[in-house]
Amino acid sequence: MINNLLTKALLAFLFLGCFPTAEAQIFKKKKTESEQTNSKDKSKKGGIEPYEKVITKEAKTDNGLFNIHVVDDKQYYEIPDSLFNKEMLMVSRIAKTATGIGFGGGKINTKVLRWEKKPKQVLLRVVSHDIVASDSLPVHEAVVNSNFEPVLYSFDIKAFKKDSLNPATVIQINELFEKDVNALGMPDYYRKKYKVSRLDAARSYIDTLKSFPLNIEARHVKTYLAGNPPSNGSIGSISIEINNSMILLPNKPMKRRYFDERVGWFARGQVDYGLDAQESKTVRYLDRWRLEVKDEDIEKFNNGELVEPKKPIVYYVDRATPKEWVPFIKQGIEDWQVAFEAAGFKNAIIAKDPPTPEEDPDWSPEDVRYSVVRYLASPIPNANGPHVSDPRSGEILESDINWYHNVMTLLRNWYFVQTAAINPDARGVAFKKEVMGRLIRFVSSHEVGHTLGLPHNMGSSVAYPVDSLRSASFTKKYGTAPSIMDYARFNYIAQPGDEGVALMPEIGVYDKYAINWGYRPILNKTDKEEKQILDKWILEHAGDPLYRFGHQQVGDVVDPSSQTEDLGDDAIKASAYGIKNLKRIVPNLIEWTAEPGKNYDDLNTLYGQVISQFNRYMGHVSNNIGGVYEHYKTYDQDGPVYTPVSKEHQKNCLLFVQEQLFTTPEWLIDQDIFNKIEYSGGVERIRSLQVKTLNNILSLGKLARLIENQTANGKQAYSLLSMMGDLRQGLWSEVRSGKSIDTYRRNLQKAHIERLAYLMTANNEGKKPESGGYQKSTPVNIGQSDIRSVARAELNILKRDIKNGIGRTSDKMSKYHLQDAVVRIDAILDPDNN
Repeated sequence: MINNLLTKALLAFLFLGCFPTAEAQIFKKKKTESEQTNSKDKSKKGGIEPYEKVITKEAKTDNGLFNIHVVDDKQYYEIPDSLFNKEMLMVSRIAKTATGIGFGGGKINTKVLRWEKKPKQVLLRVVSHDIVASDSLPVHEAVVNSNFEPVLYSFDIKAFKKDSLNPATVIQINELFEKDVNALGMPDYYRKKYKVSRLDAARSYIDTLKSFPLNIEARHVKTYLAGNPPSNGSIGSISIEINNSMILLPNKPMKRRYFDERVGWFARGQVDYGLDAQESKTVRYLDRWRLEVKDEDIEKFNNGELVEPKKPIVYYVDRATPKEWVPFIKQGIEDWQVAFEAAGFKNAIIAKDPPTPEEDPDWSPEDVRYSVVRYLASPIPNANGPHVSDPRSGEILESDINWYHNVMTLLRNWYFVQTAAINPDARGVAFKKEVMGRLIRFVSSHEVGHTLGLPHNMGSSVAYPVDSLRSASFTKKYGTAPSIMDYARFNYIAQPGDEGVALMPEIGVYDKYAINWGYRPILNKTDKEEKQILDKWILEHAGDPLYRFGHQQVGDVVDPSSQTEDLGDDAIKASAYGIKNLKRIVPNLIEWTAEPGKNYDDLNTLYGQVISQFNRYMGHVSNNIGGVYEHYKTYDQDGPVYTPVSKEHQKNCLLFVQEQLFTTPEWLIDQDIFNKIEYSGGVERIRSLQVKTLNNILSLGKLARLIENQTANGKQAYSLLSMMGDLRQGLWSEVRSGKSIDTYRRNLQKAHIERLAYLMTANNEGKKPESGGYQKSTPVNIGQSDIRSVARAELNILKRDIKNGIGRTSDKMSKYHLQDAVVRIDAILDPDNN
């Protein structure tokens, strides 16, 4: 009995212990619901919330491509769902820089972006158009697989705007601009140069976000910790202001026009795997504005009548521009109308004043719908004309010409030193308004040419015979060069008595030809079908120097017919005229720069301009030594692309330099000027001028090309041995004559020995990347070339000649100099015993 009771009690206990009471079950259930509620609250925190909770009544809103909302210190993009997966171009520029970095406005990065919507996130992806293939081809899948779009940044969705007509998604944007997102910040080359370690977030912030119908402009200040800042080193950091422009690309890309190197043009390239070729091939196409014929004007256009484009190119002149210069800048813009008329359009390019704040308070030069000549209060003596273009087609979407205030100083200096000998209007340090206005118009035209797609054409000015530039009738008809895109500057060839001669280039024959080639619509043809017609237009002018394009060269000048700042078809004759004019200017410098109560700063500046101009002439001539002409051709054109400069001309160029520069240029040494501008420096100035040209002649690339020319053409070539011998005999002529050697010549002769020593020890020179034809270079393996052998032989010959000549001179300083020269040569030839 007792056992039964115990068993029942134990069962009851076990039952009650294993299964909770109803009260316990209810309590547990309530607790679980509470925990679930807390869990939901936690998941909502920082998650997607109702629109009104995120974009509150206190929000400040800027409507545009994306609506931008600011709530306290939070910045939001409200992205219309219709714009997801649309391609947008992000162009990053440095708007303001730390002292020492350089001027603002320079493009530092360009990316095509695409906003992609996920259930809880928005991704910002980077789109590449570097490799392509038609989506109708099997290879398209392979291209897509090898071109996966990286995610630049991801954003949590903060809210949805539930609008039946225009639904949108809200994200907070702060971190994109406040954190160190490499693609939107300081470029890597600055980071390496200034030893940047990291971003200082406490000193980095968003300045402004602005939204326009087709673009969004973000300005943000970034402060980086730097081990080697360019200025204010004690702070240990660099602050820059960056502007990011995000531009909606057109739904339908413009029809491309394919690039041809025979016509100068800014272009972009893609590797097209869909071409019928047995290798991947890069296709290049032009950057140009979308100029199209109106449907109702097609018949007129086909009949040769000028028609207005559907949408003209319009430039606004910044409100900040001084009023006296606005008409001249506008004239420079509209000077290009004559070129577009050659392409079949009238009123294709127009200059306008922007609306006043009262007329349109929302008008902004940052709006991508407007292209603006922007006037910048900066001491930088420059102007530039960048543009933004669609990477898919090359369509120029917008351009702003940056006009720096001190470009007028640059114009004053050029105009003075190149024309004052024949032009009373250039004699002085402050020009009349009409004169400066005409110079501003000239620069305006040149910069607008860049924004139309035209690069510098340095091979243009060589088309004109030198003496034609002294003719009033010729220069009034043709200007001073066939292209305003050359650096033909001002007519330094004209001499006193050449009355009425033109002093600067206009929109020329080449400019009209290039605009016609790039912009004339070819109707009812695909971009590939146009190619045959475009080739025909080029071949119609093949061999005519008026229609030639020659690249600007950076570094080694290989082609002497495509140089900056030169004029005419003969560098010797042109430079001889230029030097005659410099010799007329120097004796008048004090008079032409004089003003009561003023110091001699302008005299110092303009004397320096004379030196610089003389140096240009020496470069124009000396670059013919080892020079090779480059004339672009295709298989259907006869003749070589590359032709060495003739032996006779190279010899004459070296002789000219010997006579004009290496023989002490006494006319430059004016003590009346020196005693007003410096207590010392005249000797060093001449030494530097001479040595720069000497080193240019004895550069590795030029010497290597002399060897190659002789190898290919034998006795017809100007050989390395001949050039070195001619140079030595001219530089050391006093050794044979016994004449005393002046200070300038002694310095130059020492420099010659030092340059030969450099050739004995110089490192190999590799081929530099030829950025679109701009960077020229000749690779040299100097240890295995004849350069070092010839340098050694020259030193031995020179040592022998000097020893034989020491006894011929009675001048003590000359004797000491020659004795020292022998010791120097011995130290080079046998360094172990010296």
